Amino acid sequence: MVPASAAVGHQSSLQVALRRLSAIKIDSGRSPSSLSLSTKAGTMSTPSKNPQRAPWRDLLDSQLKQTPGYEFTIATIGYDAQQRPVPRLRTCGCRGFFPELELHSKGQEAMDEQVEGGGNPPVFESDMLSFTTDARMEKLPQLESSGHAIEAVFWLKGLMTQWRIKGTAYAIGDPSGEDAQEEKTSRTEIRKALRVKGDTDSDIAKWTWQKAVTKYFANHSPVARGSFRNPPPGQPRSSTPSQLDLKLGQKVLDLHDPVARANFRVVVIRPEQVERLDLTDQEDGKRWNWTLSNGNDGSQWDEMEVWP
Repeated sequence: MVPASAAVGHQSSLQVALRRLSAIKIDSGRSPSSLSLSTKAGTMSTPSKNPQRAPWRDLLDSQLKQTPGYEFTIATIGYDAQQRPVPRLRTCGCRGFFPELELHSKGQEAMDEQVEGGGNPPVFESDMLSFTTDARMEKLPQLESSGHAIEAVFWLKGLMTQWRIKGTAYAIGDPSGEDAQEEKTSRTEIRKALRVKGDTDSDIAKWTWQKAVTKYFANHSPVARGSFRNPPPGQPRSSTPSQLDLKLGQKVLDLHDPVARANFRVVVIRPEQVERLDLTDQEDGKRWNWTLSNGNDGSQWDEMEVWP
């Protein structure tokens, strides 16, 4: 059986969060879930709930760390010329669990030099996987038109294991912030699945969405950052971009480059169903399904072992 990861080691974080909420003065007509520890625009409000760690999360994390340069296949729903729904697949680099990205040394150096405090304090964790994309590509409108439906698959050949994650996905990074409706929706949905792991209110008050996205941008090499200043993806190469600063092969050192950041997005996958297929013993394959149910804390996972 897959070892089930319980809430051991994380109950203290839950208790801390509950103590914070009980200590806050509740205005008339407002519930604790509507309260915010932030008074500065763009900072992080307290998640309305503090769900427990998913039972499959630690095993997946461990196996991904054994697979250098892991990638996954992403499926979204598109529409053909007759407006019929069709699957759309692409391979993306997984950036780990949001917002716990581990920066390479050059990326952290850039954050230390260009971002206040070197980035966000490590006060949140989640079971949500992440990847980055260009806002001009088709992924984002496909997500929006399908109710944000997504499916992701890892094939970890060295471990003879496949992971399938079904759920919804939301993009953040719009320079307009919550003035953009999609950005506001994305932040709201992502916030629901974040867990508090810090121990002071002041740390939470320092956490911002802008710094979270900047960290993902910093994790790219200067050439990869420059790809967000490329001509519009998918357009004929014979066409001339309307913006003169859009061209191939640029290097971006400025983490706040307005042209690149206008196109850069972080996509966060909120899992609802997870499947693990273990083929290490091909004569006796193993398969498990986890389904998110409507528990009181929004984090109840039902586990079932099924035939492979």
